[in-house]
Amino acid sequence: MKDLVEYVVKSLVEAPDEVSIDEFEESDETVLELTVAGSDMGRVIGKSGRVINAIRTLAQVSAAKQGKRVSVELVETGDR
Repeated sequence: MKDLVEYVVKSLVEAPDEVSIDEFEESDETVLELTVAGSDMGRVIGKSGRVINAIRTLAQVSAAKQGKRVSVELVETGDR
């Protein structure tokens, strides 16, 4: 799941080397915290959040095939 999300996000942004994903286990689900460069936030979020919601859906489908649950959170960094 982490690799899938990382591949999709790096394909979207202008600074793929600044993409990082931290993976945490919380109770019954995996949490993926996605961090991108401040200038790429708009690209990842998309209009009305469509792009990030599509990324979340892809991760959830991938996790469901493995019998797991996942959530993707976009973390805002201080630099803009």
